[in-house]
Amino acid sequence: MGIRAVLSKPLAAIIVNQQKKWAAQPALSQVKIFKNIIHKAKNTAFGKDHEFDNIQTYEDFKKQVPIRDYEALKPYVDKILQGESDVLWPGKPAYFAKTSGTTSGTKYIPITKDSIPNHINSAKNALLSYVHETGKSQFLDGKLIFLSGAPTLEQKAGINTGRLSGIVNHHVPNYLRTNQLPSFETNCIEEWEEKLERIIDETIDQDMSLISGIPPWVQMYFDRIQARVNKPIKDIFPNFEMFVYGGVNFEPYKNKLYESIGKKVDSIETYPASEGFIAYQDTQTEDGLLLLLNSGIFFEFIPAEEYFDENPTRLMIDQVEMDKNYALIINSNAGLWGYSIGDTVKFVSTNPYRVVVSGRIKHFISAFGEHVIGEEVENAMKATCEKFENVKITEFTVAPQVTPKDGLPHHEWFIEFDNPPIDLEAFSKELDINLRKRNSYYDDLITGSILRTLKIRTLKKASFINYMRSEGKLGGQNKVPRLSNDRKIAEAMEKYTH
Repeated sequence: MGIRAVLSKPLAAIIVNQQKKWAAQPALSQVKIFKNIIHKAKNTAFGKDHEFDNIQTYEDFKKQVPIRDYEALKPYVDKILQGESDVLWPGKPAYFAKTSGTTSGTKYIPITKDSIPNHINSAKNALLSYVHETGKSQFLDGKLIFLSGAPTLEQKAGINTGRLSGIVNHHVPNYLRTNQLPSFETNCIEEWEEKLERIIDETIDQDMSLISGIPPWVQMYFDRIQARVNKPIKDIFPNFEMFVYGGVNFEPYKNKLYESIGKKVDSIETYPASEGFIAYQDTQTEDGLLLLLNSGIFFEFIPAEEYFDENPTRLMIDQVEMDKNYALIINSNAGLWGYSIGDTVKFVSTNPYRVVVSGRIKHFISAFGEHVIGEEVENAMKATCEKFENVKITEFTVAPQVTPKDGLPHHEWFIEFDNPPIDLEAFSKELDINLRKRNSYYDDLITGSILRTLKIRTLKKASFINYMRSEGKLGGQNKVPRLSNDRKIAEAMEKYTH
């Protein structure tokens, strides 16, 4: 056993002990962060505009600070981009994480010196939680690969700016640098497919033990390797035993990934975002991700059904309920205030507080009042694939068809099968039944003959890869929306149908 594997165990014991202490006092942990960030930001432009000096309680805070998205935060970000200091947080951000927005174009999310530990330590602590629980640490001695965006940074108003994964790459601890792949030069290649081939060149003969990335792009990496050597991944990387992922629901990809690997490997799910590292899987035996209540973020929760109301209910951690969808709101030492990151979460445990990501606030289908969300379509697909055991899905997306050429309106599922069902009609009926079980409004619309049952459009191989390439979003942290309330993606997918 190597030095990393040996030293990780006592460190893991310390980290998990600390974790248990703050997790056992969730409300207190959050109040401490709340008071700390309000105090530190009271002399910023935002703090003065929202009278932080007069905020003593959470009730005061809700009166002074409205919920906002990036569009509403943008005037403050623009001040930073114009060179001003002390705008959202004391001083200037250490970085801007650059992400693609929907209406404002590129978004620049501040990362401050105070918030960097949230991004860096959380990923490390997720691995250490696994080491402590399982006693397995050997994987730390092999080669580690992080399939991520390029670490190249540009300057915006004197502030280093780039993709979150690239920024984090600059903070990988020295003790991991020596076994991290790919090389910095290869990681800097912007064009995904060129980069992927170079990554394979550098890794195919290495002792890979940990692979991290968004599942569809890891699958693409496996596919390209197997196209070269025609062996299962376990024969190419015999010591590969840890898969770390985040960003999408793993379930639709799991069977195909494990088939490519040729064996089941342990995995750790993480929930990183440009706005902050929200949660990670702290145990292999329980569902959900541990919400990080002691890492510079004060969380608020809005019942999802109230999100678009003028005055929605805003709750602290000790006010939430199990199995209810909440829009996630953050306030942080990165200078984000009442900020909606666009995700919905559902609590699956309150001792400690663990969540699952249930969808995106703006990713839903409600063309007829059904309000179908991501969690429902993903779970319906999972249940259907479990019944049709040999069926494997590469990717899918769903959209409403409001004005079909004939018949009633319906939901249209664009599915790229890796292994299609023998009886597509039976698969379609089962999928519809499973969605009806999960959404009573959708069921009522079918029963009332407002909608017909869903329709599946099968796609050619590599359709989603080709679509993402056409959008300039191939690889890195990019994801295909699972469902939309409009036809934009559906119309783009039309040309890939059989």
